[in-house]
Amino acid sequence: QVQLVESGGGLVQAGDSLRLSCAASGRTFSSYTMGWFRQPPGKEREFVAAITSSGRSTLYTPSVKGRFTISRDNTKNTVYLQMNSLKPEDTADYYCAAGRSTSTLVKPYDYWGQGTQVTVSS
Repeated sequence: QVQLVESGGGLVQAGDSLRLSCAASGRTFSSYTMGWFRQPPGKEREFVAAITSSGRSTLYTPSVKGRFTISRDNTKNTVYLQMNSLKPEDTADYYCAAGRSTSTLVKPYDYWGQGTQVTVSS
């Protein structure tokens, strides 16, 4: 069992930066692939980024590549999403998730946080 708690969301202006954090409980954090997903208002949840258990490999959706960076600290049981050059279309609830494989799909992830809201004004 893994419990995930996101933090770091807020209201920012276009062009600003935010860093989201996701703190995990449990001793097995380092064995999980971690992902960030987002759900814009009125839309389905979508993949943002993922990082393998070791942190050696990452994957991004094209719309955030070059602006967002996913990282993890297995000594702190935490995964981060550094978001730079934010755009209004990045507005969404952001969720972290833990799974056993690196995927852009929702289903392979077994554990989810409660989400943190990010609003980017123009």
